[in-house]
Amino acid sequence: MRASLRWAHSDLRTHRGEALFLVLATAGIVASLLLATALFGYATNPWQRTFAQARGAHVTLHTTASADASKLADLDGVESVAGPFPTAAVTLAARGSRAAAELRGTVDRPGTGRPLITSGHWLDPAVPDGVVLESSLARALLTTPGDTLTLPGTARTLTVVGVADSAEPRYRPGEQPGLVWALPSAVAGPDGQVAGLRLTDPADTGYVVQRAVTVLGAGAIGEVSTWQQARAEAQGDNRLLGQVLGLFGLGALAAAGFAVHGAISTRIRGHLRDISVLKAIGFTPGQVVRVFLLQHLGYALLGAVAAAALTEALGRGIPGRLGDAVGVWQGLPGHPVALFVVPVGAVLFIGVTTGLAAWRAGRVPPVPVPAVPEAGGLTGVARRALGARVPPALVLGWHKAFTRRPRSLGTVARLALPLLLIVTALGAWTTLDRFRSSPELMGLPAALSVRADASLGDREARALLERDPQVVAAHPGVEVAALVPGQTATIALRGFGTRQEPYPFTLAEGRAAHGPDEAVAGQGLLDLLHVRVGDWVRVTVGDRPQVLHIVGRSIEPENAGRVVSTSLDTLRGNDPSLEPDLYQLRLVPGADPGAVAERLAAAGEGLLDVHAVAGPAEGLSPLRAVVVGLIAVLALIGLIELLTAIGGTVREGERDLLALKAIGLSPRQITAITVTATSCTALAAVLVAMGVGLPLTHWLIDAQGRSSGVGAGIARGPSPALLVLLGAAAVLGAAVLAALPAARAARRRLADTLSAVA
Repeated sequence: MRASLRWAHSDLRTHRGEALFLVLATAGIVASLLLATALFGYATNPWQRTFAQARGAHVTLHTTASADASKLADLDGVESVAGPFPTAAVTLAARGSRAAAELRGTVDRPGTGRPLITSGHWLDPAVPDGVVLESSLARALLTTPGDTLTLPGTARTLTVVGVADSAEPRYRPGEQPGLVWALPSAVAGPDGQVAGLRLTDPADTGYVVQRAVTVLGAGAIGEVSTWQQARAEAQGDNRLLGQVLGLFGLGALAAAGFAVHGAISTRIRGHLRDISVLKAIGFTPGQVVRVFLLQHLGYALLGAVAAAALTEALGRGIPGRLGDAVGVWQGLPGHPVALFVVPVGAVLFIGVTTGLAAWRAGRVPPVPVPAVPEAGGLTGVARRALGARVPPALVLGWHKAFTRRPRSLGTVARLALPLLLIVTALGAWTTLDRFRSSPELMGLPAALSVRADASLGDREARALLERDPQVVAAHPGVEVAALVPGQTATIALRGFGTRQEPYPFTLAEGRAAHGPDEAVAGQGLLDLLHVRVGDWVRVTVGDRPQVLHIVGRSIEPENAGRVVSTSLDTLRGNDPSLEPDLYQLRLVPGADPGAVAERLAAAGEGLLDVHAVAGPAEGLSPLRAVVVGLIAVLALIGLIELLTAIGGTVREGERDLLALKAIGLSPRQITAITVTATSCTALAAVLVAMGVGLPLTHWLIDAQGRSSGVGAGIARGPSPALLVLLGAAAVLGAAVLAALPAARAARRRLADTLSAVA
């Protein structure tokens, strides 16, 4: 054991740089996997915990005020019912912020869908105008208990007495109204009612919704939301961040394992004589294997422990969502297990790849076998190149890089893997940038969404909006909840623009809707209804059926893609009394949506509710820092593999050194052969990485788009200039790194060269 430790210590002193790189790479990989685990826990567990503590409703039904919702308690599979509670749609204002909200009347906290008070207290009859705000709405309005809310257009005020968490869909400006609990006396003129159903078996959600619609009648149903939708919205972008971190973390782990395997294999080829000496002095094959295995397991273990310790100690302090995720994850029951399993799994994987290479070291015979050249003579292409007076260093370097095909292909593959993942990471970065720089190409042609007060007519509202010099167009529209066939869920039915001034939907498939009854739909709706472009669908708004011909698929970042869009004229054909209450504003290029929104709100004098349209990129800003960190880790792994390839090329070139000097090549030309061989290997890896990475990038991003309901067609690859820069950096970096060891080898003394060849 002492001899093994001394040999391992000597080897560490000789390869300190390589050991440091392996430790840093392992630390980066384990940190990525731990952060991915934290994000997954952060995405799922807070909502799940709230749902369990609140005994959340599996189905929430919004009905007309005259519907007899008491019948819902008699449905099969319903365990308990909350409500029905009277509701009224209102607009709240506080500290310069406005938000659409649903005022829900109740005295006692319901047993099902119970609000969890986080600050303040529950409603008190002694404070008749007191309200409790759902936490996301309270954050949007910047309010706390004790603040006063106003209702624009009226003289009424409400006092915030509490803030509560809820398992129902959270407030989203311009999409989902916030939730406000108030005493029934404060809900003046209710326009509907809401009931929450808790089921004995959550898997029966679709069936129960269908039965509820049948019992109450389709005309009595306004909107249906389920626990699956609420959970998906709560998880939101956090789950996507976790998936990205997990995917790249596993890819980096595989790349690191292969890099370690290649490094050990190369060192074994370069130290066959040393290993033979170890065996000659009494080392058994098992001891040789253990030396390599324990040495690299030590590197991996050091990196994994360092990553786990840093994540545990400093992870909570990471700015933004990642830090919040780590803080929540550290309080979850499965945190200690994950903190142990993830680093151990990474170390074991590296140990397996190390063991496969170290096993070969154990098979080295005690008596060195003279090296037999694996390559044959020059190929015909190489001979013709020499005949054409191509510099011998270039020809021989290219020949040296690819003459040993199995080994050369393995080196190219190991070097291409981290480059491929870097290309994929850059593709994710570019796609996010496109959401910011060109939202009109990613399903977000409008920058602002405006809801007008009912007292403001369509003509007056459009004139007021288009008066602003930076507003290009104000497209009128409506958005209503519609029941899908089978009456198991509701989707968003939108009518935007007119046939004379059509709304510029972003199409990924098919064509725009021009004729009557034509519409475009999001991927989420196509998947929900199991239809394709070209099919007809029938949805129900109240008691009015609407039959539409799907002629195109639009990119829909909102409502999980469960949206069918047509023109306002088409919806008016089914309901002539329909008037627009929503306007989508397109602005001149370079306009500041915030400044335009402030001007319009001031010009509307309380009659306009203006919100900026939020895109998916708003919630994915932490992904930029994640991508930068992943690229750094992958570059480190690529550097390890590149140094391994350079070391192997230099050692193998020692056998050819005498022959090259004998035919008259100078040390500079011999150095150029090694540099050319390394550069050709790097160039081949770059070409493979880009040839495979670009299609893979599009496939992965579009697959994520399809699964989220946004739809395929959002993927954007890195720009050609960025790809050229990446390729040039890889090839030039390889050449620079190879130059110094190649020059040293080319100037070795004759005695050293004879000793290496022996």
